[in-house]
Amino acid sequence: MTHRILIVEDEPSIAELIAVNLSHAGFEVEKAMQTDLALTMMKDQLPSLIILDWMMPGKSGVQFAKELRANERTKGLPILMLTAKSEEADKVLGLDSGADDYVTKPFGLEELLLRVSAVLRRTKPTAVTTSLSCGPITLTEDTHTVTVNGEKAELSPTEFDLLRILMQEKGKVLSRSRLLREVWNINFDTGTNVVDTYISYLRRKVHTDEYQGIKTVRGVGFQMLDK
Repeated sequence: MTHRILIVEDEPSIAELIAVNLSHAGFEVEKAMQTDLALTMMKDQLPSLIILDWMMPGKSGVQFAKELRANERTKGLPILMLTAKSEEADKVLGLDSGADDYVTKPFGLEELLLRVSAVLRRTKPTAVTTSLSCGPITLTEDTHTVTVNGEKAELSPTEFDLLRILMQEKGKVLSRSRLLREVWNINFDTGTNVVDTYISYLRRKVHTDEYQGIKTVRGVGFQMLDK
């Protein structure tokens, strides 16, 4: 199946550069210069992924991402955020809006393609039913669901993939570099705290008063506890 990617970017030169390279990589590509147009283009069929610029005229990319996440039809739509904002707090805000990953402008096209492929791989459904359990948490891969004490927890595709790896390796301490490699397909130090940011998101969603399952091992990484 060919993945269809929607680029929501108001700078024509950047949108065209991304579109050309994605097309050469085998993707189907559409472009929208405004969020309203993007919504119209998604009316009949959702894309496989949205590449969304932060600084859009009118409605910002951050606000648009929040609206997509709040809508039942589009809440699981993978979002890759493009931003010229390089401060850590800005990147956290972008991720907190619901983006699955982000790329800071100016960006390398090879890195962008790598990030796109990584997000798509994380959101690809599996054909085998696999359930994992740690304490009150149950993760089911084929339905892409997570429950905590029987209540459904709403996780983004990146959060789901990070939790799955931690649960598969429960009891083991996983380094930040390994998590970057396996979840984000990044084999180099990005200089950001993206792993720590997503760990904090997971803790908010899966920790309970009785179960604090994701442990930070200072200077090493993170460990999933069974109880």
